Amino acid sequence: MPRDWPTTSASRSEADQPLWVVSFAEPQPYRRMWEWQRQLWRARWQGEIPDVLLLLEHDPVITLGRNARREHVLVSSDELARRNTELIAVDRGGDVTYHGPGQLVGYWIFDLRCWHQDVHRFLRTMEQGIIDTLAELGLAAQRSEGATGVWVDDAKVAAIGLHLSHWVSTHGFAFNLDLDLTPFSWIVPCGLRGRPVTSVGALRGSSPPRLDIEDMIVRHSTKGFGRSPIRKTWEDLESALAHGQACEGAAFAKTMGVPCQ
Repeated sequence: MPRDWPTTSASRSEADQPLWVVSFAEPQPYRRMWEWQRQLWRARWQGEIPDVLLLLEHDPVITLGRNARREHVLVSSDELARRNTELIAVDRGGDVTYHGPGQLVGYWIFDLRCWHQDVHRFLRTMEQGIIDTLAELGLAAQRSEGATGVWVDDAKVAAIGLHLSHWVSTHGFAFNLDLDLTPFSWIVPCGLRGRPVTSVGALRGSSPPRLDIEDMIVRHSTKGFGRSPIRKTWEDLESALAHGQACEGAAFAKTMGVPCQ
């Protein structure tokens, strides 16, 4: 992770609220991370932790959002099992999508009570962090009217799907870096027929290392959200959840406007 990130609360601006960033080196099972998101959601809602960004890759999985149509999965469950790909219905918004190795997934456990209470602005800021990252890579990306996500020309390079409860978010973005795009032919991605899916690797010939992309995403996103990133390990989060000691003192609880349980 970037060397210039602050590592203690004392080094960040008092005007910025902290963002804990946790990166997983190995692909993660989808169900495990979904359960952890729910636990982090509760801790964030109760004011026990600051906002959190989880950065990872998943084992192969197709997920059906709340608005998904089952016919947008074009192969049978048995065939997916033969291809070592799970099929899971989840609580995020949107239709059907694929996750797998070579795709950077970012899960935002983010409290909009402390940030404008504006879901549209939250989505657009998340998209902008990816657009600015692609610009740093020399790729001109944009939004597409009526379709959430990030696009290069008419091809989707990043999908976004959220769940929001009591103004605290879970889920987030899926940014295609250098992955096999074949599984997207097994579905109607995001329910959008006739619109291709692409990746950084397909657009540039290769993708920079994932950790370099994470660096860019964090820098651009925290600028948009007004957050100060602090590196944390998964063990840090486990300890916080287990002991309810993640608040950085009374000053943090006062800043968040919610109690530290």
